[in-house]
Amino acid sequence: MMRMEPVDVGGRKALAIEVKLPKTTLLAVTTDKGYIMCGALDVALLNTKLKDRGIIAARATGVRTIEELLEAPLESVTHEAEGLGIVVGMRGIDAVGLMF
Repeated sequence: MMRMEPVDVGGRKALAIEVKLPKTTLLAVTTDKGYIMCGALDVALLNTKLKDRGIIAARATGVRTIEELLEAPLESVTHEAEGLGIVVGMRGIDAVGLMF
């Protein structure tokens, strides 16, 4: 099952996506510029093999809901995200706020 819904981030609308898979749930919150995602995101891959794409993304681990993803501290971020001021330890919602 897949669910998509708008989520308010500082008066702006991001898109929350939840994909239920066998034994796991993929979670993401995205803007037109970048996204945060659950532990399934491979930030190292984005920073190395896909570096030329300049992807703005960050990962939080141990989250099971969109609300937890937004409140969790980020575990890793891409180099492009760092360029926007997004850092490890920042709450997901704060990172998304910088992605508008």
